[in-house]
Amino acid sequence: MIYFVRRDKKCIAMSLENFALNQLQELVLSGKTRHEEWRRKQLNSLSNLLDNHQQDILHALNQDLGKPSTEAFFEIIAVKQEIKLAQKNLSNWIKAKQINVPVSLRPAQALVQPDPLGCILIIGPWNYPFSLTLQPLVGALAAGNTAVLKPSEHAPNVSSLIKKLIEEYFPPEIIQVFEGDGNIAADLISQQFDHVFFTGGENIGKKVMEAASKNLTPITLELGGKSPAIVISGANLEVTAKRIIWGKSLNAGQTCIAPDHLLIEDKLCDSLISNLKSSINDFYGNTPLDSKHLGRIINQKQFDRLNNLLKQAKQNNQIIYGGDFNEKEKRISPTLIKIEDRNDPLMKEELFGPLLPILCIKNLGQAISDLKSLPKPLALYLFGGGKKEQGKVLSLTSSGGVCFNDVVLQAGIPELPFGGVGTSGMGKYHGKAGFDNFTHYKSVLKRPFWLDLNFRYPPYKLDISLLNKLIS
Repeated sequence: MIYFVRRDKKCIAMSLENFALNQLQELVLSGKTRHEEWRRKQLNSLSNLLDNHQQDILHALNQDLGKPSTEAFFEIIAVKQEIKLAQKNLSNWIKAKQINVPVSLRPAQALVQPDPLGCILIIGPWNYPFSLTLQPLVGALAAGNTAVLKPSEHAPNVSSLIKKLIEEYFPPEIIQVFEGDGNIAADLISQQFDHVFFTGGENIGKKVMEAASKNLTPITLELGGKSPAIVISGANLEVTAKRIIWGKSLNAGQTCIAPDHLLIEDKLCDSLISNLKSSINDFYGNTPLDSKHLGRIINQKQFDRLNNLLKQAKQNNQIIYGGDFNEKEKRISPTLIKIEDRNDPLMKEELFGPLLPILCIKNLGQAISDLKSLPKPLALYLFGGGKKEQGKVLSLTSSGGVCFNDVVLQAGIPELPFGGVGTSGMGKYHGKAGFDNFTHYKSVLKRPFWLDLNFRYPPYKLDISLLNKLIS
């Protein structure tokens, strides 16, 4: 979490004592980073970092979040896929694109030239502290930028590892890493960066945006929200249950695009709930807290927040299945909770944990009607139905992304742009979208001297009627 506090200039100077932003920006302005060779060298260095330190990364993720090695490995895979896609397409991405010129302006040549923005500040989150800090870095380097990374202090082992490895593989004029609490992040944002990329929660996102606006620094906000999963007739309930429980329990529910809650068609409720229970048992056994395949909550503050919601649900006799916890290990079992309406405390904010509220609804129409009055989620999931129902979801709702008959996997496609809309975020990345996000497309017009018609100059001799004919 980032804290924005009032601090005098002396304190800020001390926290960034050895930081010279202009050095990272000057490298870009020197023109060196525009060369394809330079960009490929940085991508290769990042790829080597991953290949040579896989076990170190897996170990740090396990220390901070209790991630099973399989789940942790996907953080490495996500960055590798991003690098591979950039390496494959870089030559095409960096080319200037020819633009058609109207007859009235010929002879001329119009181009759109991709330019690096400068130095990018990337503020990483704690839930996927490795991949969500380094994945945007791939797009930044491919676009010819330098970068400053601020990993999350709530994942200290990953943070220190990122700093160690970046300093080993990259010189400080290309990438620097600053560790520390939210005050360091606030101090960094107060600098004149060329772009700020932030992944985190909505409330802190607002503060990042406010702070960046003082320097008119453009920003990308990757936030979250209450992403619903709707289940209607036509869904394979056994498969649906497995996919939902997997997505909700992945990283102990601490995933921005995890299904936050379920909206189930009335006639399917009992059957789907039965399948959800079976899936939890199949994945994690009769005592999920003992399973080595279930991660833990990041820290005591987040555990207490979730545990308070869990206790309240228990008092209201809402627990359908699960509800166990181990405070010492900060683990909570996947828990199914029946709610009656959207006024339930579980529906106020993004849960970001393994608690799954279940609300039975009449039909898809009711779900869509309700969603229109709510903040736009980062992801929207529909299980069941057919082309007609999928078409309704696509045309009548707004969300960062939509996935039919599955969850979370949309984020694993490097070519598919990823980002939110409204309160779930602004700006996109992954693949070409990441390159575009950190690129300024400069408009260029070239004209020769040899054709210079006097009618463009005063005193004007063309009347409006003739100009209309020329234009048409």
